[in-house]
Amino acid sequence: MLLSSKDIVSLTRARAKLTELCEEVRRDHREKIITKNGESCAALIDPERLDHYHRLEREHIHLALLEEAVRGLENLKVGKTMSARKLKARYGR
Repeated sequence: MLLSSKDIVSLTRARAKLTELCEEVRRDHREKIITKNGESCAALIDPERLDHYHRLEREHIHLALLEEAVRGLENLKVGKTMSARKLKARYGR
């Protein structure tokens, strides 16, 4: 989603208009970027979008773990293995 200049709000204005901004975020499903001294410091997003972002993050983690498992199985097939002793020596555990 593209942000417009009206989606960027100073911290001072956000403090004064928080209820209004929250209603706007929920109603329009738009994000608000809050700035402090001209730099981004926080964002207001509607809860459904936050849940969506969290689901995407979990899916990304699961896909990365699956890719690692597939890579491990492929290494096992071609005999690319490491003893527990070498593994402990490499990672210090």
